[in-house]
Amino acid sequence: MEEAIRVAKVHLIDWHEIGQQPYAVLSCTRQVDDAVIARCQVWVAEHYDQPSPVTQMMALSGLSERSFKRRFKQATGMTPIDYVLTLRLEEAKQMLEASDLPIDAVAEAVGYQDAGFFGRKFLKRVGMTPTHYRRKFHGLRQHIGR
Repeated sequence: MEEAIRVAKVHLIDWHEIGQQPYAVLSCTRQVDDAVIARCQVWVAEHYDQPSPVTQMMALSGLSERSFKRRFKQATGMTPIDYVLTLRLEEAKQMLEASDLPIDAVAEAVGYQDAGFFGRKFLKRVGMTPTHYRRKFHGLRQHIGR
């Protein structure tokens, strides 16, 4: 079903100023070249909703802050905080598509205490508000899931 949804999003075309941005998967791939960073990636994939996940990853790595941030960026192409943001927003997108949870509950579930802050981050990265995203894609998942 996930593949069907990805294909459907690719073939949806909106001619407006944000283009295909809402349909894109905010990529967060795991790398294997740096074992320390890979271990942190596995940990954060399961704990992105916790407070201060970057600080916790740094502690898990045993590296200094500077070394951790440098190695993380080198290994993943993203800063640690951008990586966490991407994980959170991808999970939020999935929740908005698949559930009827209120937006503030989705925000809290992915690690944001302030739904307004979550909404601003979502809008900036995805190109539409969480409410608009849900309206657009919630029905798609239900339709394909039949």
